[in-house]
Amino acid sequence: MFIEGPTSLRFILYVLAMLLAAAPAFAAMEQCRFIQAKPEREACYQRQEAELAAKRKPEKPVDTTTLDSLKQMRQDDEAVYQSLHSICRGC
Repeated sequence: MFIEGPTSLRFILYVLAMLLAAAPAFAAMEQCRFIQAKPEREACYQRQEAELAAKRKPEKPVDTTTLDSLKQMRQDDEAVYQSLHSICRGC
């Protein structure tokens, strides 16, 4: 019924270690809902939200140089087309 051997023991120790490592983080996130006073509970939620926001990766800034270079290329292309049109009227 129970699998014997060093592999199963390693697996059990691994699962136990993962549960113990995750417990403090889970406990920190769950403590706010047990606070009875509403102002302290809301302050706790705000602190947690600020901590989570700090952990998140910041959004990449919008790269406007690519957009500007595309606009410049379109203007250059239009100028070339106009010059070709004036050179080759009947083409």
